[in-house]
Amino acid sequence: MFNKILIANRGEIAVRIIRTCREMGIKTVVVYSQADEDSLPVRLADEAVCIGPAPATQSYLMIERIISVAEIGDVDAIHPGYGFLSENPQFAQICKDCKIEFIGPTAEQMSAMGDKASARETMRKAGVPVTPGSNNVVLSEDAALEEAHKLGYPVIIKATAGGGGRGMRVAHNDASLIQGFHAAMTEAERAFGNGDVYIEKFIENPKHIEVQIIADKFGNVVCLGERDCSLQRRHQKLIEESPSPSISPALRKKLYEAAIKAAKAVGYTSAGTIEFLVSGNNFYFMEMNTRVQVEHTVTEMVSGLDIIREQIRIAAGERLSVQQKQIALRGCAIECRINAENPYCNFAPSPGTLTFYSAPGGPGVRVDSHVYAGYRIPPHYDSMISKLIVYAATREEAVARCRRALDEYLIEGVPTTIPFEHFLIETPEFMSGNYDTTLIERLMKGGYFEQQTAIRKELAK
Repeated sequence: MFNKILIANRGEIAVRIIRTCREMGIKTVVVYSQADEDSLPVRLADEAVCIGPAPATQSYLMIERIISVAEIGDVDAIHPGYGFLSENPQFAQICKDCKIEFIGPTAEQMSAMGDKASARETMRKAGVPVTPGSNNVVLSEDAALEEAHKLGYPVIIKATAGGGGRGMRVAHNDASLIQGFHAAMTEAERAFGNGDVYIEKFIENPKHIEVQIIADKFGNVVCLGERDCSLQRRHQKLIEESPSPSISPALRKKLYEAAIKAAKAVGYTSAGTIEFLVSGNNFYFMEMNTRVQVEHTVTEMVSGLDIIREQIRIAAGERLSVQQKQIALRGCAIECRINAENPYCNFAPSPGTLTFYSAPGGPGVRVDSHVYAGYRIPPHYDSMISKLIVYAATREEAVARCRRALDEYLIEGVPTTIPFEHFLIETPEFMSGNYDTTLIERLMKGGYFEQQTAIRKELAK
C-alpha cells in the first residue's frame, strides 16, 4: 500500500480524499493556488505546497509543477479527483513515466473513452447501444448539414473532448445547425483546447441514467448500481439519486450488463461511470467518465462501499474488496449540490465571504464540503461549495429527510441554491419520480419557479 499520496485538486473532493487516506494510514500532500491558501484541504493535509496564482491555468493545470512537488515530496501516487487534470491522458502518462502511480485508469484507457467520437465507435463494436449519429468528427458546415439531414432534426452538436455541458448545442433547423456548429467548436476549443465536434440525433425528454463500475487490474469488474441525474440545468446536474425511481428491473438489468460490457471493451481499471440516455425502454450510451464523479456519494450510501478507498487499493495493485454477488444495494440516497449561485438572478455565481455557516446533521445526513464560517469563496473556480447527501430505507423517507436537512442548512453572506432545491424536491414531478432532463427548464419557462419564489418571499416577511 502507498505511504504518501499527492492530491492534485481542491475543494470538497480534496477533503474527501484526505479523509479516506487518513483512515487508511496514508499521508497526504495537497497542492494549492494562492486563492486557496486558507482552504480546508490545506489545513487538513499532512503537507501543503502552493503551486501558483489563482487561475487554474497557472496552478491546478500546471503538470510540471505538480510533478515537481510529487518528486520532492517523495509521494507514491497522485489522486486527481474530478475536473482539472483528472481526465488528461498526458498527465496520467507523465505520472507513469516518473514512476508515480496515477490513481485512475491508464492513459490508453482514458484516451479510448475520453474522446467521445471514438468512444461511440468502441461501444458500437462492443454491442452497446449508441445514439444514432456521425461515426467520425464533423469538420465542415457541409458535412454537418449532410449528417443532420440524414438523422433528421432535432440534432445535438457535441465536443469530442471535455464535459460539463460545454461545447454542446441543439439544432432544430439548418440555420441553428450552422450557428451551433461554430459556437460548439469555439467553446470546445476555448474550454478543452480541442475544437472537434460530432453530431447525434437529439433524444427529446430523456432520462439521464449513469451506472457506477469499479474494475481492478485482474479483470474483475463490479457494478455498484445506477444514479438518476436527470435534474439538470443547462447540462449541469443539481440533484442526483440512487436508485432511479422510474426504471424497471428489466431495464436496470440491461443497463448494468451494458455498463460492464463497456468497461471490459477497453480493459478498464479504477472507478468509472457509464452514462446513458433513457427514453422509454430504450437506452443509448452517451459517454464514460474515467474518474470519480461528484455524485459518487449516493452510490456509497446505498452500497456501503468507499469508492475512493477502492480507487486507491486498485492503483496499489490490489484486487477489488468485493465481488458482484456481495453487492447488496439498499435504501435510497439523494444528493443536492449546494452552489454559491443566486437562483433569483439567473443562477449567477456569487463569490464572497461566508458570514455564517451551519451544516445539517442527524440520522442519515452527510455533508461533503470544504467551507466554514469566515471562508472566502474565490471567483476563479466552480461555484459548488458543498454536497448534501441523505439516506433512508425508502425514497419517501429520503425525500422527507432531504427536505428537513435543507431547512437546517444555514448559510449567510452569499446566495446559494438551497431555496431552489427545496422548491424542486417539492414539485409533483420529483415527488412522483416521474421527471426527465427537461423538467427544470420547463418549470422555469412556465413561471412556476417565479410563483414559488414570490410565495417564499412573502412568507419570509
